[in-house]
Amino acid sequence: MKITLGIVDDQKLFVKALFELIKSFQDFEVIVDCADGEAFLQRLAALPVLPDIVLVDVKMDGMNGPEVAQAIVKRFPLVRMVALSSIDDDVAIIRMLRAGCCAYLLKSIDDVELKRALLEVNRTGFYNADGSNIRYRRLAQEARQEPGVHLNPRETQFLKLACSDLTYKQIAARMSVAERTVDGYRESLFEKLNVQSRVGMALEAIRLHFVEL
Repeated sequence: MKITLGIVDDQKLFVKALFELIKSFQDFEVIVDCADGEAFLQRLAALPVLPDIVLVDVKMDGMNGPEVAQAIVKRFPLVRMVALSSIDDDVAIIRMLRAGCCAYLLKSIDDVELKRALLEVNRTGFYNADGSNIRYRRLAQEARQEPGVHLNPRETQFLKLACSDLTYKQIAARMSVAERTVDGYRESLFEKLNVQSRVGMALEAIRLHFVEL
């Protein structure tokens, strides 16, 4: 049985190209696409069977990506969502993750990684792009057997703040510490969580239930 997809993105030429690309993947099928968030939600509600995964653009006219994602979580909680955008910005990425997306992919992604990401989302519920280099698949598979990641109270506080839309400078002010101290927390958590970016850190925080959405 094929993995079914929905696409909501107001860049029509991009959607057309993406549709053709996904059609070339043997295991996938696009069953709904739309350029408008509200119209997309209406089309989802009218479908006899919901898609397994929805690809959501971040910046759109009308409802933006976080608003669409929040509405999908509320109305169709079993649908998994992947943010797909040209915006490579930590704050935008964190907002999409907090809105309910389980991965964030850039539109510059190549076809091999896109397919790998979609398969991983369908199989485990998450895809961390950092995993290309840090054995994320093994970590996901062994999550129930691994001894666990142990954080001290300040690292836990920093991690929760890092999963908000605060900048690192604002986090330092909130924690009443110097920015270099926040840098130390960040580097420590990158090592403990086996990640290389704030996005990877946020995904691992969610996956390991340090942060609840």
